[in-house]
Amino acid sequence: MKQSKQKKSSSPVRVLPIGFAVMIALGTLLLMLPAASKEGAGLPFLSALFTATSASCVTGLVVVDTGAYFSTFGQLVILLLIQLGGLGFMAAASILFVLIGKRISLSERLALAESFGETQLQGIVRLAVSAVAVTFACELLGAALLCIRFIPAYGAGRGVYYAIFHAVSAFCNAGFDLLGGYTSFTGYAGDPLVCGVLMALIVTGSLGFAVILNAGRKRRFKRLRLHSKIVLCATAVLLLGGALLILLFEYRNPATLGALPFSQKLLASLFQSVTFRTAGFNTIDQTALRDATKLLGCVLMLVGGAPAGTAGGLKLTTFITLLCAVRAQLHGRRDVELFCRRISETTVRRALCILTIGLLLATAGVMGVSLLEDGSGFSFLDQAYEVISALCTVGVSVGVTGAACSGTRVLLILLMFAGRVGMLTIALSLTAQRDDEGVRLPEEEILLG
Repeated sequence: MKQSKQKKSSSPVRVLPIGFAVMIALGTLLLMLPAASKEGAGLPFLSALFTATSASCVTGLVVVDTGAYFSTFGQLVILLLIQLGGLGFMAAASILFVLIGKRISLSERLALAESFGETQLQGIVRLAVSAVAVTFACELLGAALLCIRFIPAYGAGRGVYYAIFHAVSAFCNAGFDLLGGYTSFTGYAGDPLVCGVLMALIVTGSLGFAVILNAGRKRRFKRLRLHSKIVLCATAVLLLGGALLILLFEYRNPATLGALPFSQKLLASLFQSVTFRTAGFNTIDQTALRDATKLLGCVLMLVGGAPAGTAGGLKLTTFITLLCAVRAQLHGRRDVELFCRRISETTVRRALCILTIGLLLATAGVMGVSLLEDGSGFSFLDQAYEVISALCTVGVSVGVTGAACSGTRVLLILLMFAGRVGMLTIALSLTAQRDDEGVRLPEEEILLG
């Protein structure tokens, strides 16, 4: 019995929430140090906790201006948290073990597989090493391209530093920026180089490491895994479809796209569609978006990116699986099929579980913020927009976070943590594992609809 309890407590599915909690705690302590701020005054505990959680969970919601408030030391702490949060601390730990020659145990391999969303242990360490290599390669390339704009604007040293920081923040879908004034990249709305590099990094990070490596090895769409086909097709449809709808909704809005030339309207619409995929950057004013655009944003944020990547959300594979299940039911088919492959019943049930838990958390979060911020002047849609941005680790904001009370910020911290660690992972980590293979109760039909 004792051995069973010990095994249960060290289950890989419980390692992830605990590991992220430890990383957030250490980040909070570092950000509270006087050296972390430019003025030499320690950041209050709740603000430090919020910032460390937002960085570790690669969200991007902030309560202080990152570029204006934090010293270089504080910014580097945030950058480190973003990098570890985007890669996953298990992947980072595995690379460290490989470098120092330490053997990776079975339980560590299980935790690593869980963090990457893999079911097989074979080659999981190689996958982690490849993921780190891909991450650094993409970030270095992105930083080099951003230097073309940032060095002339900020000087050599600061320009390189800004390029590296924003390349890491973009690839990890974090949304933290150093440009100051809570303006994000609104000053670069018409710059195709900066916007193009950031969008490429955001989308690449959101695809997931398994998809990136699979596409790099197979090179032909027909030879890809089913998972990779779903992610690539769904990503293209959502990005282009989202951009067209944003362009339609905001075309004549003078506070967002209305004053821009048509080419910049297209660029800003595409960037906004990309940033809804959990990036957190923006080139147009989020507070001025029409309600229809905010509602569209809530939907895109909930869908999110792909599993085992740097993006958040309930994951697009979850929604595609459930859409295929609905199609199969409407056509009277027994199997859920896509791209001439059958999706297992276990996967469908897992997707339904993730969606249900996510919607329950979103509903509870919106209700909580609505009660706590009653009379704050923000509309219900603005509050929902902020909650979903936190839960899906997106980071776009209409100002609710900055003006929120302490209770709301605590709630947003919990939502960011739940969104990054994963709704299903948290549910499984808090639930005892049962084996019901030998027990099946009598079946009885119930009425639906």
